[in-house]
Amino acid sequence: MGSHMTIHNKKAGHGPDIEAPDIIIEGGTLLTMVDGEAPLEKTSVFIKKDRIIDIRPSGTYLCPAGAEIINADKCIIMPGLVNSHCHTAMTLFRGYADDLPLKEWLFGKIFPAEAAHLNPENVYWGALLGCLEMIASGTTSFIDGYFFQDATMRAVHESGMRAIIGQGIIDFPAPGISDPSENLTIGREFIERYLGFSELILPGLFCHSPVTCSERTLLSAMEISIKHSLPMQIHLSETLEEVDEIIKRTGKRPAVYLNGLGILNDNLIAAHAIHLDDEEMDLILRKGVRIVHLPESNMKLASGVARVPKMIKMGIRPGIGTDGCASNNNLDLFKEMDTAAKTGKVFTDNPVNMAAGTVIKMATSWGAGIMGLQRETGAIEKGRKADIIVIDADTPHMTPLYNPISSIVYSANGSDVKDVVVNGKILMKGRAFLTLDQEEIMARVTAISKGIK
Repeated sequence: MGSHMTIHNKKAGHGPDIEAPDIIIEGGTLLTMVDGEAPLEKTSVFIKKDRIIDIRPSGTYLCPAGAEIINADKCIIMPGLVNSHCHTAMTLFRGYADDLPLKEWLFGKIFPAEAAHLNPENVYWGALLGCLEMIASGTTSFIDGYFFQDATMRAVHESGMRAIIGQGIIDFPAPGISDPSENLTIGREFIERYLGFSELILPGLFCHSPVTCSERTLLSAMEISIKHSLPMQIHLSETLEEVDEIIKRTGKRPAVYLNGLGILNDNLIAAHAIHLDDEEMDLILRKGVRIVHLPESNMKLASGVARVPKMIKMGIRPGIGTDGCASNNNLDLFKEMDTAAKTGKVFTDNPVNMAAGTVIKMATSWGAGIMGLQRETGAIEKGRKADIIVIDADTPHMTPLYNPISSIVYSANGSDVKDVVVNGKILMKGRAFLTLDQEEIMARVTAISKGIK
């Protein structure tokens, strides 16, 4: 479907095989991310409304009047990246509490700062900054979990990005939820408020972890999620301390405990998944749980190294995410891909593990699968949604370009992205934002940060 068609100087839109396109991304090296398909040089992608309607060799058509042209000469065209786990508005706390043990970082710094400074207005501006950063670095879709999510929903809608927005659920007082007994009611109402709100954004629930959510909370949250055919997010086995606490409480390891509750299923998106033993990984595979790898956050907080190479060999297809900016400190998936590839090699003493082609799938087609959109996004082929980025390869650090897939993972930076299209709408062209006001957003967050102590 993604292969070239033979065209004899036919004017696009006047032949039986193509409608008049709205956008043509013209003349780049195309990474379709369709299994088994090699990069296609000097290729153009045709977009009509929200979908890809054709892929053709450059120079085999006449550009129709009215089509917007994105020049991809000396560039790489590829599917937009999928950030499968982040806390978008935590851009507010970027660099606020660095170089601390996880427990001190979370309970001594982050939770108190959130309690003191999170409100709908601050979350709105923090989420806008996160969207701005993700667009600038080629992320077109993401999965978010946080608090005051009405504000995040508003920000993401304005940005034009594709997302799943999870309302945070936790069994102690949290931002916007002073009485923990109301957390499920607030979560249910959030879902009901935003179902059908946007074709690009799904609401959902984000249960913080098996340590901070009771059995009742976990079961009820999954019941609500399944009722509305929505995924439920959770942090799973992020630290050895968490694993030990669950074993102490239940006599079972975390994944076994969740399976006993009946919530280890293909509706669950489990982030981190660092400290899983072989039995737990087998359960994850058999139950179809969607796993998200967060290498930079795991490293920064010294949480551990997930056994992702083994998961992949077993048949698990993990996504990749950045986590929040308080524990990373960026939302750049290019850096995340590079880190995932290299840690996957060094901690297994095997340079073949986590090859560039595998890692780029985690950030595209497998990430689309984490979102439940594997038939719609994550690859570039006729009929799919037009979620596409263009990467400038005409730079010193991308020269020479022997293998575009390796260059994306090991050489490219988020700042190399010059054009971003989501659902057939251009969000950034020539590095200029078309849906968001960069200066205002950065100024607002800088002003908010001056009050955070």
